[in-house]
Amino acid sequence: MRKALLFISIFVAAAALAQTTPAPAVKYPRVSQKAMLMQTIGTTDMTITYSRPGVKGRKIWGALVPYGQVWRTGANEATTISFSDDVTINGQKLAAGTYSLHTIPGEKEWTLIFNTVANQWGSYSYDQTKDALRVKAVPATASFVEWLTFEVPVLSSDQATVAIRWDNVAVPFTVNANTTAKVLAAARAAVTAAKPDDWRTPNSAASFAFDAGAMDEAAQWSDLSLKAGENMSNLWLKARILAKQGKKADAVATAEKALAKKTDKDSADLAAEIRKQIDEWKK
Repeated sequence: MRKALLFISIFVAAAALAQTTPAPAVKYPRVSQKAMLMQTIGTTDMTITYSRPGVKGRKIWGALVPYGQVWRTGANEATTISFSDDVTINGQKLAAGTYSLHTIPGEKEWTLIFNTVANQWGSYSYDQTKDALRVKAVPATASFVEWLTFEVPVLSSDQATVAIRWDNVAVPFTVNANTTAKVLAAARAAVTAAKPDDWRTPNSAASFAFDAGAMDEAAQWSDLSLKAGENMSNLWLKARILAKQGKKADAVATAEKALAKKTDKDSADLAAEIRKQIDEWKK
């Protein structure tokens, strides 16, 4: 009798435990997978976070995505786009920050909407009064893409072209980070604050100005670097500036002086590059 009662008690306890213990949670994949595009434009970080719906044989434009209506530009949560610095979008100013990116698709023209409410589900609670910026974009026919994607097909230190791609449509827009102007302004301040024996600060500034085509400041800052102390690095930059100014004989003389300043710490590859360039200039 005792054994029977014990068995019944164990059975009842096990049954109660089975009823109170929840089933293990299962993480199911989303139909439209989450994706992120991070791109640095010069010194400005841009991040786009979105979900990627598929075409799946459906008619997309003017059907699944109606023309003339606000669209979340993806699936699930509204797509978000963030910038670490102020930018311009298709030439119009947008402050640094994170925005939800909504669009109004059209056959011949799209409206791109940067809304200050970043975290929202789709465009169901979209409020036009919270828009920070609206710009127009022109869609183009493109090669087929099954899954919605954002691409950066064109990139420089100042500007990027971002393209929304889905089905057979691409919608490009331009993000300008104004990098060159910002860096030149920072370089001016750095050179002004540099100590008299600091050759690196004006040399770095001169190198950037040279690459950016700001030749007057490149020459000025190069001279300040040389005044602080001549070495193979800053003499080589000065030689290239002189060559760019059309002063080939002076460029050769300065480059040869740079080679004469080579130390064991200097790169042998750089020395070989200088010798090669001297031969080219002499021709």
